[in-house]
Amino acid sequence: MKHRIVVLGAGYAGANTAGRLAKRLHRDDVEITLVNGDPEFVERVRMHQLASGQDLRPRPLRDVFAGTGVQVRTARVTAVDVEGKTVELGGETLAYDTLVYALGSTIADAGVPGVAEHAHNVAGKQAALRLRARLNEVRSGATVLVVGGGLTGIEAATEIAEAHPELEVAIAARGRVGGWLSDKAQRHLRGALDRLGITVHEQVDITRVEANGVVTGAGSEIRAEVTVWTAGFTVHPIAAATTLKVSDSGRIVVDAGMRSVSHPDVYAVGDAAYAEGAGGSPLRMSCASANPMAWLAADVIAARLTGRKGPETTIGYSVQCISLGRRDGIIQRVTPDDQVTSTVFTGRTAARIKELICASAAWSISHPTLMMPSRRRHLAVTGAAGTRPLTRS
Repeated sequence: MKHRIVVLGAGYAGANTAGRLAKRLHRDDVEITLVNGDPEFVERVRMHQLASGQDLRPRPLRDVFAGTGVQVRTARVTAVDVEGKTVELGGETLAYDTLVYALGSTIADAGVPGVAEHAHNVAGKQAALRLRARLNEVRSGATVLVVGGGLTGIEAATEIAEAHPELEVAIAARGRVGGWLSDKAQRHLRGALDRLGITVHEQVDITRVEANGVVTGAGSEIRAEVTVWTAGFTVHPIAAATTLKVSDSGRIVVDAGMRSVSHPDVYAVGDAAYAEGAGGSPLRMSCASANPMAWLAADVIAARLTGRKGPETTIGYSVQCISLGRRDGIIQRVTPDDQVTSTVFTGRTAARIKELICASAAWSISHPTLMMPSRRRHLAVTGAAGTRPLTRS
């Protein structure tokens, strides 16, 4: 009987895991099923581009995995039974021998009233398309307020401002916008925000979102026809509803091989996994984490099923990439444990590097059994330390 591997979620983490497993293992020995709610792969790192009016290349998952041996199922996961080793897909039950949980994350409202009712976001394709439609219908001169001064907020604000010069774009952050960046990177960011005419509100705590703007902790209002919420992400509650060991935030706690510490037949990758990286700090939710986590998990699973010794590696970072519209950007060099250094690339050069990284990540999805990154490629392209490749049995 074939060993049944079920991968839940076909984002960067899930799709890369499925493709690498198909490359590592013989079809006669395993049955790999990839379950995803959307029939297409969604380039989540480009959702700010989609929202601002750019069209993205469609990548139907059935076409992507045609001929690889991976069976693609378009369905929503409603529950997981890790004791019975089954997955519920809206009334249908799917059994597994090994489960890879890669359901990703969604927007976190941080308990702020009005976010769900009045704010847009760029956490997924449909949300980005709704924001796109809203931006196209508001009057010239309307204010678009982006809440959140992290990577997602900065990219969303600058992309919208560049694509919609007829709109007034503002960004609000609890601390400083991009405050973790090096001094050189922060100076370049400030220059870009000024160039694009983006109003910056800092040290602002948003306590309520309303139809016509937000209310701050100080009781003041920031008026806006469109509010875009980018103040954090949270995982889906499915894992926390099981007997899997999860973190306080609901992420599945895994060991150095992305294997659940409570259920050895379950692996978790991407945003859904709580994994330690270089220096013992948890890996952040990002594409730069998802890809190496996927490659590592697939290699560990393949080694276990073929009786080989699994890889021993620690995932670390090398850069943080920020687009500031289509022709500007920041490439911030970081240490393996994600601490910024003084080395920074900016401007068009940084924009080209960021585009190369995004395109490379999408190419790896489109060619799931061809992309076999060496350790050097992991470091240069994804910003993460790689895993030692295994020979296919």
